[in-house]
Amino acid sequence: MLLSTKNQSSEVTFILLGFSEYPELQVPLFLVFLTIYTITVLGNLGMIIIIRINPKLHTPMYFFLSHLSFVDFCYSTTVTPKLLENLIVEEKTISFSGCIMQFSLACIFVVAETFMLVVMAYDRFVAVCNPLLYTIIMSPKLCASLVAGTYTWSIVSSLALTYSVLVLSFCGTNIINNFVCEHSVIVSVSCSDPSISQMLCFTIAIFDEISSLVVILTTYIFIFVTVMKMPSTDGRQKAFSTCASHLTTITIFHGTVLFLYCVPNSKNSWLIVKVGSVFYTVVIPMLNPLIYSLRNKDVKETSKKLMNRLTQFF
Repeated sequence: MLLSTKNQSSEVTFILLGFSEYPELQVPLFLVFLTIYTITVLGNLGMIIIIRINPKLHTPMYFFLSHLSFVDFCYSTTVTPKLLENLIVEEKTISFSGCIMQFSLACIFVVAETFMLVVMAYDRFVAVCNPLLYTIIMSPKLCASLVAGTYTWSIVSSLALTYSVLVLSFCGTNIINNFVCEHSVIVSVSCSDPSISQMLCFTIAIFDEISSLVVILTTYIFIFVTVMKMPSTDGRQKAFSTCASHLTTITIFHGTVLFLYCVPNSKNSWLIVKVGSVFYTVVIPMLNPLIYSLRNKDVKETSKKLMNRLTQFF
């Protein structure tokens, strides 16, 4: 059964409609998304390099931030190049294997980002609530284990969802009213019953969202209580400042996810979903390095030094 499905699916082609309903916007959108992708690549790779070369940034918080930047870079690179291509070509097609690969990789990186933010919340919790024991608790072994666990769960989730899609049957040419191969649009054009795959996706998505939000909210309740007990105003401001960037990132990321979950299932909702998906897959990976760099003195100083060196070199 699986072999025949593979043989059948090998001839399947998907058409990613993207924003083809607005032909006059294809070139402007291409330029906008190309600019965003360029900033995303430079910002995230630059953040990783800055963290590597500055000894002051060799701390657990920046260790996790470097992995968040890596995930953002990979996530954007999985989605944006195909989006850019489809904005300038007439045949907006993607092969079955290409679509499944994009979906599988995107799943890995979005789940990894979800739980990387959870790990960073725990790091902020220890830093604020147990500052004297911070270096002991957040040992290199624990940091590596937290990151390894995040990647492991993201890969397991992706493999499970990808397999649930691969066992479905697809026929001929399928039109996907989106710019990315995500689960709901792939299973919607399947020739077979996708209920099991949909239930699996729903279960994993709900588990990831609820568990991550519960941990994040719990840690920040403890952080808020601890900060409010501090006698010094300067101490409270410093504590809140260390969490501000992370709180901003969490709010944007989970706010967008929850917004997409709440979009009504109607004929007019496709545009809202596309715009939300653009923000989720293209814009957020660009914003994260900007949020952390603009609020951090050490990052800004290292960035200036790196830019001066590059200017002298060229």
